[in-house]
Amino acid sequence: MQKFISEKLNGMPVSIFSTISKLALEYNAVNLGQGFPDFNGPEWIFDFALEAMKEGKNQYAPSVGIHSLKESIAKYQKKYYDIDLNEENILITAGATESLYVTFQALLNKGDEVILFEPYYDSYFADVTLAGGKPKFVTLRKPTFDFDYAELENAITEKTKLIVLNNPHNPTGKVFSKEQLNFIASMAVKHDLMIVSDEVYEFLTFDDVKHTPIVTLPGMKERTVTISSCGKTFGFTGWKIGYAMAEPEIITALNGIHQWTTFAVNTPGQHAMARAFHQLDDYLPEFRMLYQQKRDLVYNALKETSFKPIKPDGSYFMMAEIPAGRFESDIDASMKLIKELGVATIPPSVFYGKSDEGKSMLRICFAKRDETLIEGVKRLKTFGS
Repeated sequence: MQKFISEKLNGMPVSIFSTISKLALEYNAVNLGQGFPDFNGPEWIFDFALEAMKEGKNQYAPSVGIHSLKESIAKYQKKYYDIDLNEENILITAGATESLYVTFQALLNKGDEVILFEPYYDSYFADVTLAGGKPKFVTLRKPTFDFDYAELENAITEKTKLIVLNNPHNPTGKVFSKEQLNFIASMAVKHDLMIVSDEVYEFLTFDDVKHTPIVTLPGMKERTVTISSCGKTFGFTGWKIGYAMAEPEIITALNGIHQWTTFAVNTPGQHAMARAFHQLDDYLPEFRMLYQQKRDLVYNALKETSFKPIKPDGSYFMMAEIPAGRFESDIDASMKLIKELGVATIPPSVFYGKSDEGKSMLRICFAKRDETLIEGVKRLKTFGS
């Protein structure tokens, strides 16, 4: 049968999230691994979706997305970031995951080089590879997860086409500073590169840290694809409603792939999210407060364990350093914690292509109910006791 399978899949690993979630179920572990809430988003969004279904909004939506959702996205982009968009600048996709896939498929030719900041979200590597591109890596160094400017510039060659930015960052929780973003932007302009900016955690920053969309910086409007997610913003990841924003010519290219993959996205969900964005002013303070409290709960509790946390400025992920000399690697630690303590975490070394730093840490997701977080950390406290 192997002869019938595309060589594009040679060496393509199974997602670590699928592996860990399967083991978590098998060992009845507290799952602090996969990145989604174990609780519902706001009840009023359910009401919006139900109303849309009862009104008969249940058939295929326009391939590019419904008017009201794109209008709502354009309005919040203007209000929060002073970015001017119209419908031709926005494509609605089946989650941010599809936005990423269609972006790389639409922009890359075979052999094009793509710079990834490591640790990277694993679908970047897979998508770039499937599109025929070649990933190259620039390391975010712990504990601040800053990058070396010279390392980034030296990674750029005549074959480089894209830099992928994830801000706020998964898995580290880093929020890139304005200075760092300006340097990345200057490299894009100097070397005539595009930026693919994954900003799905745009509203999830803590301690008054501000998120700056890189598209707002000089020279970036024409060379940035920005991707975000209704699922991440409102806590409905299973509805799979994401969107890409770029210049109309780029959006047309992305839709050239999208129309032949998913074609259209969840219709009543789109209508619900179009209305949900109107509630951002009231919703966001509660949203940030909820997750900052969860971050602080986990951070303070982990300090009493052998696993030393690195406080994130954004996202709902936290990196924790593994006790020295106690495990062979992060993968060894992750497997033993699931099987022996009943706690699932993500080993981040799978998100690195160059550095070994990931072998000394674990990624913890704190987008969980407080009782889940408390029980998970309680089990971690028993390690070595």
